Amino acid sequence: MALDVTHYSLVPKHTKISDAEKEKVLIEFHITTKEMPKILKDDPALAKLTVKEGDVIKIERESKTAGVSYYYRVVIDG
Repeated sequence: MALDVTHYSLVPKHTKISDAEKEKVLIEFHITTKEMPKILKDDPALAKLTVKEGDVIKIERESKTAGVSYYYRVVIDG
């Protein structure tokens, strides 16, 4: 039986963004996908998402002091 980490409160919400939103993020931060932080395609947090190399994942982290923060990672194939 596989462990589903997406149900744990310490694992932030991971969402695959559209290609249009990906382009907006790259323009906003003046970066390319090669310059983005990476996340492995087989990361347990991505188990329920259909992802391929080059997709961008939005990670939503909640904080009692900062509210909600968004982080972006590009999917790589280990």
